[in-house]
Amino acid sequence: MAETNFSPLTARDGTNLVVMDWPLKKAPVRGVVLIVHGLGEHAWRYDHVAARLNDWGFAVRAYDQYGHGESMGQRGALPSDDRLLQDLAEVIDESRARMHDSTPLIVLGHSMGGLVAAQFVAQGLRTIEGLVLSSPALDAGLSGVQKLLVAVLPKIAPNLRVGNGLDADYLSHDLAVVARYKADPLVHDRISARLARFIADGGPQVVAAAPAWSLPTLLMYAGDDKLVDPTGSRAFAAQAPKSVVTSRCFEPLYHEIFNEAAPDNEQVFAQLRSWLDEHF
Repeated sequence: MAETNFSPLTARDGTNLVVMDWPLKKAPVRGVVLIVHGLGEHAWRYDHVAARLNDWGFAVRAYDQYGHGESMGQRGALPSDDRLLQDLAEVIDESRARMHDSTPLIVLGHSMGGLVAAQFVAQGLRTIEGLVLSSPALDAGLSGVQKLLVAVLPKIAPNLRVGNGLDADYLSHDLAVVARYKADPLVHDRISARLARFIADGGPQVVAAAPAWSLPTLLMYAGDDKLVDPTGSRAFAAQAPKSVVTSRCFEPLYHEIFNEAAPDNEQVFAQLRSWLDEHF
């Protein structure tokens, strides 16, 4: 367990978001990695990732997104279409204010958090120095009926919240990871109609932006992902400039590649470290 500090960040509407810091005990700091978690989970689940990054010389920040973890908001709700993007912008602004001007900021987003981070970059909302995408939700894998519901429900009941349908048994091959997830009181399975539309629409928008991608990016995704369709990641990798986007598919892994059973998880961390060493 890495040394962690907790602090609230008050968003523009008065909502408190819980921010966590894993600071380095000694200089120099190679960079700051900001972690954006996935649907239904929370930032504390990345403590082991933060510990690795600390060992490699990176300070780490993470935050519970609106309606998740210990941050405010109804579980799985989305008050406005751009809420998650604007929250990320505010966390980045607050992070920059704490950092030395020359310190690079890298955003690491997993699943829905990967989609939020990629959308953020595609829209050019703030400048960052690097992006890491872990099993990003670039293709929600919706059926025809689900696509129809996502098209209709947000117009008539945008705040209607239902179960997200994710099967936790396919998070990881590590049964202990699955058991902890199911027992975690901060994990929830809620998703609103507006949030479902954000996910369904956002992936194709990111893929469409891939040919013009200019930010150094590491894309890592699970080939046997049963929660997010890896087709979206493959499409992004195929269309993005190879000089900018490093892509690797871990064929036998499930969705949470950083939480996979050993020794498979070690190749994920090795890929991340190699990319960080090359760029920072």
